[in-house]
Amino acid sequence: TNRLINYSSDKGVDMWSSLRCLGYLSSFNLLVAVCLGMYVRWEQTAESVIMVIFILGLFVSAIACILYYYFSMESASLSLFHLWFGFLQGLLCFLNSQSLENDIKEQVTNYLLLASVAVRMLWALTERLCSSATNKPVVLTSSELLELLGFGVASISLVFHKSLAMIALTFALTALIVDLRMKSPLALPNLACFAVITAITFFKSLEIQANPFALSCYLGRLICEPLLDVYFSSLSATERWKHFLSAGSLWRRFSLFPLAFVELAFFVLCAFKLGNLDVWYLVIPGFFVFGLLWILCHMVFLITLWCFHTKLGECQKTWAAQRSQTLNLDRIMASRGMRHFCLISERLVLFCLMSTIILGAVSWQASNGLFMSVLLVVLPLESLAHGLFHELGNCLGGTCVGYAVVVPTCYSRVGEKQPGILIQFLNEILAECYSQSYPQHGKLSDILHLFRVAHTISLRFPCSNSPSHILSGDCLRLQQILDMWKERNTSFSSRLILVLDTENSEPWVKAVQKVEKMYVAVQGAKMSPVQDAEAQEAPRLGDFTAEWVKYNCDPDSGMQWSERGRVISAIYGVSKPWSDYALHLPTGSDVAKHWKTHFPKATYPLVAVANWCCGLNLLWLCSACLRCVRRLKLSWFPPSILDTGQGIKLVRS
Repeated sequence: TNRLINYSSDKGVDMWSSLRCLGYLSSFNLLVAVCLGMYVRWEQTAESVIMVIFILGLFVSAIACILYYYFSMESASLSLFHLWFGFLQGLLCFLNSQSLENDIKEQVTNYLLLASVAVRMLWALTERLCSSATNKPVVLTSSELLELLGFGVASISLVFHKSLAMIALTFALTALIVDLRMKSPLALPNLACFAVITAITFFKSLEIQANPFALSCYLGRLICEPLLDVYFSSLSATERWKHFLSAGSLWRRFSLFPLAFVELAFFVLCAFKLGNLDVWYLVIPGFFVFGLLWILCHMVFLITLWCFHTKLGECQKTWAAQRSQTLNLDRIMASRGMRHFCLISERLVLFCLMSTIILGAVSWQASNGLFMSVLLVVLPLESLAHGLFHELGNCLGGTCVGYAVVVPTCYSRVGEKQPGILIQFLNEILAECYSQSYPQHGKLSDILHLFRVAHTISLRFPCSNSPSHILSGDCLRLQQILDMWKERNTSFSSRLILVLDTENSEPWVKAVQKVEKMYVAVQGAKMSPVQDAEAQEAPRLGDFTAEWVKYNCDPDSGMQWSERGRVISAIYGVSKPWSDYALHLPTGSDVAKHWKTHFPKATYPLVAVANWCCGLNLLWLCSACLRCVRRLKLSWFPPSILDTGQGIKLVRS
C-alpha cells in the first residue's frame, strides 16, 4: 500500500513539474522575444534610449532571478518581472515601422511571441484539464494588474491624446478581465466587441501602426486564463463576488463615484458627435432623443446600485451580529428579499445597457479613439452590474425543509453523532428541521405529511443495505417518493434532494437519471473494502454523512473527493430536466411595488417600459438551444461538484 501511495504521489509531482515547465517555457520565449525585439529596434533606429531600456531590462531580469533563487523572495521577484515585461511588451507594440517587416530578426521575434502565447494557452488548458488549477475568488491577480500597469506606463511614450486613449483602453481591458472572471452573461459578447473594435478601428483612428504579434501576445497571455475559467471555474456566484459582497459599505458606496465619472465622460464624448453637421437632421434629433433616454436610464441605474448597497449593508450588519452562528451571507440575503430585488434590478440594468449601446451607435465616431476606448470601459462595467444581479437572482434560494430517517444498526455511527450533524447541516443552510425519525417512529404517513407542507425537501436514509428499506412495516421505494412528490408538488416549482448513506445507493442514482418532468437529485455513497485492515479503519454507515456535511458546512475544510485511495467515495445523479430549474420570477405587481419603494414617480414610465421590454422573450430560440446544451453538458460531462444554489453541493469522486 505504501508503495502504491508513493507511486501515485510521485506521479502527481511529475505532472505538476511538467506543467510548471510549460509555464517557464512560455516566460522564457517571451524574455527572448522581448530582448531580440528591443535589439532590432535599436539596430534600425540607433536610438540610445532604446539601448538603455534594453540594458535596463536585462538588469531587472537578473535582479528578479537573484531575488527568486537566492533570497526566496518569490512575490517580489515575480512582481518585478511582470511589471517590467508589461512595459516592454507595450514598447514592442508601439515602436513599430514598415522597415521592420523584412528584417529576419523581427520575424524571429514575432514567431517567439506567438510561441509564447501558444504555450501559455496550452499550459492554462492542460492545468485545468488535469485539475491542477486552484480556483480562488480573486478579481485581478497581481501579475495581471502589474502587466496592465506596465503596459499603461509604456503608452506614455505616445503623444498626449493617443496616450490618453491607450490608457483608457488599458482600463477597458482590466474591466473585461474582471467581467470574464466574474462569469458575467455578457462577458463573451464584450470580449468579441473589444476584439473587433480594437483590431479594426481603434489603432487606425490613432494612426498607430501597432505590432499585431506583440499585441496578440500581450492580450492572449492576459485573457486566456479568465476566458478558460468561464467554463472550468467551479466557484459559485457568491464565491466569485466574495470580495465585493464582503467589502465595507463606505468603500462600496465610494465606488459609485468613479463609475458615475466614467458614465459622464462617455456622455460628453458622445456629444462631440454634434460637431459633425454633415447629417445634422439625423444626428441632432437622434442624440437628443436617445441621450435623454440614456440619462433617465442611468439615473435609475445609479439609484438601483445605491439601494443595493443599502440592502447589502443591512445584510452585513445582520451577519456581523450573528458571526458565532452557522449563518452565511448569502443565506441572510435570501431571507431579506435580496433575490427579489436583484431579479427586478437585472431587467433595469439590462435596459440601461441597451441604452448605452444605442447611444454609442448613434454617436459613433470612427476617428475618435478616446470615444471608442471609453465605450469599451463602460460596456464591461455595466455588464458587471447586470451579471451581479443576474447571478444573485439565480443563486439566492428560498426556503428548504429537511427530514431525516435514521436507521441505527450495529455497523453504523448513527447513534453516536448523526442527529447533531444533521441538525448542524440544516441550520447551516437555513432549513427547517421538520423531523428526525428512527425506525420505530418513521412511517410513510409522516413522510406523506411532510410533502404537504414542504417546498424543498432533503430526505436522508442511512441504513444497512439499501434505500428501499423497511419503515415500521412499510417498504419505501424511489417510485413511491416520486409519486408522492408529483402529487403534492403540482402547484410549486420545487426540487427534491435525496441523500443516501447506504451500502447500495447506486441503483437509485442510476434510476433518477431517467426521471422526466421533475427536479430530483440523489446523492449517494460507495464504500470500498479496506486493503490494510490494521492500518486503516473500515468504513461504517454514517461516515459519509459526516464527511459530506463537513464539506458543505466548511468550504475551507480541504476535503478532496477525487483523491485516490478513498474508502468512501461519492456519487450523484440528477433527473433529466434538472438544469432547467428556475426559481419564482417577479410579476408585474412585484415590479410596481418595487418602483414605489425605491424610485421617484417621474421614472415610472421608464421602469414600466424596461420591465415590459426585458420581459419579452425575444431570444426564445436561443434559450431553447441553451437549455438543450445545458442538459447535454450535465448528462455527458457532469461536474465533480454540482452547486444547487441553496447551500447544498452534490459531489462525486
